[in-house]
Amino acid sequence: MTGTGCMRRQSGLSLIELMVAMVLGLLVAAGIVNIFISGLANYRAQSQLAQVQEEGRYAIGRLTDDLRMANAQYCTSTGGVASQGASGLLLDGLRAPVVYARDLSGAFKDKDLTTDWGHTSGSNTYPAMPAAPYSMPSFLWMRGYDCDKQTCMPIKPPAAVAPAMGVTPGSRVIGSSVLTLRYIDNARGWALGSRSYVVADPTTGLVSSIHLAPAADEPPLSDFKAGDLAMFADCSGAQVFAVSGSPDLAPDPSRNFAQPIARTPYSAPRLFDFNRDLVTVTYYLKVVADEDGSTTGALIRKDYTGGQELVRGVERLDFLYGVEDSDGNTRYLTADDVDSNAGGRIACPPSTALPLNTDPGCLWRAIKSIEVRLLLSGPKPLYTLTDKERMYAYQSDGLDRPAPPGAQQRRVSPASQGFVDAKVRREFIALVSLRNYNP
Repeated sequence: MTGTGCMRRQSGLSLIELMVAMVLGLLVAAGIVNIFISGLANYRAQSQLAQVQEEGRYAIGRLTDDLRMANAQYCTSTGGVASQGASGLLLDGLRAPVVYARDLSGAFKDKDLTTDWGHTSGSNTYPAMPAAPYSMPSFLWMRGYDCDKQTCMPIKPPAAVAPAMGVTPGSRVIGSSVLTLRYIDNARGWALGSRSYVVADPTTGLVSSIHLAPAADEPPLSDFKAGDLAMFADCSGAQVFAVSGSPDLAPDPSRNFAQPIARTPYSAPRLFDFNRDLVTVTYYLKVVADEDGSTTGALIRKDYTGGQELVRGVERLDFLYGVEDSDGNTRYLTADDVDSNAGGRIACPPSTALPLNTDPGCLWRAIKSIEVRLLLSGPKPLYTLTDKERMYAYQSDGLDRPAPPGAQQRRVSPASQGFVDAKVRREFIALVSLRNYNP
């Protein structure tokens, strides 16, 4: 080889080729990131839907437990003489405790009555307080309130029942209904027999005293406070009267219209402290603040101990009441229709609660089932949700198909309640049969 030798040529990427490669790499990376973000958003949505499903089942379960107890009066819920309706169907007469006490107000601890003796409430004017023993009327056992964005029917629930509607924390959720119900706690009380027993006149049956000697599995005698009312019940009826003394509870003549009667033979007799064992429960939705500063609704179960938050994320709550008319047919009515006897179109059911068998709001004792509707939202806003993913339907709004929040003219929208639109939402419906059908 001669001369300076051969120069070996070197080759590489030009600037243009490098830029093209970088662009292609960025496109591939962007696709991978987009797939990852989309998958993450889908995972979050599915995770929240699963949580909504779990919370919805729990909320329905808690509501169902109380609704099935509504109007319970130990084991005296149904029975009596059957009467024939216009259709020819024989219907059992219904029973209510006979009240001998002159004043029942002590049994309603929160003064949460919106229906009371001598008061006007909604379209009803209630009769004056009786001056003789009477059957406890239906309007003291249950009351519902249907609410839209402006008001509630048949009336607005007072502050003793539930807070006023609003969008600030502590307010009641706009457009959410309210239901108050009462029942006797059957797990309490004292069994009457050989240990605890009734002393009555053998000729007249008038009760002179009830001796209490609590068994090991019964409440202590100290639970029965001075001034409390007694409820003497078995499976044939119940009587509520004022007593004095301990451990022998004697009917107090100054606080009763008359002396209660021991109707024998007994069927599983039991004595209850009416003030303590009459349970009052109110369900409503309250506005609560989340950690991110937004607000949502919470299902509240309120009793005499205060309000307990059961489930967070509940934005709507509505009830329809299955009422049995005098012909044995069931109609699903709003609270306003129940309270007004559907504008007077439905007669009161048969009852032994004379002369109050036509008392205002008597259809509250004709309720055999309640349809519960809940709308739950996810715990956190998801701003990546598409319109399709935000779609939901809520039957109380009259929608025939799912739609995004605010897409149709709704009775109540999340925005009108002060809630974030960008959430997953699902409706829950349950039909609950009331096993305690009574006046």
